[in-house]
Amino acid sequence: MRVSKTKINQNLGKTILKNFIQTLDDLKNFDEKRAFITDFFNKNELETYSKRLAIFYYLKKRRSYENIKTNLKVSSATIAVLEKQIEKEGIKLALKKMEADEWANVWSEKIKKITS
Repeated sequence: MRVSKTKINQNLGKTILKNFIQTLDDLKNFDEKRAFITDFFNKNELETYSKRLAIFYYLKKRRSYENIKTNLKVSSATIAVLEKQIEKEGIKLALKKMEADEWANVWSEKIKKITS
């Protein structure tokens, strides 16, 4: 699908962005979110955005450019561009959520081992 490069009215743009965010917020569970995302984005878009988040995550974990390039099959230029964005509020918030989930999963596994 090709998207027009012609700008829409700014107010309309704000409205449709608000609707998009509200739609994401209204999805109740992982399965609903997965169904929407995999249907909404094409395979290449989904891979691009997933890799982008993974690059941010790996940068936060202080992985080397070479490690990121090898594992995610991206260029140094892509990593460099994203590294400049890692301090943006939304990116920091997403990474914080990911780290909280990671921490919870680690402790969940430890508790399962103790109670088994």
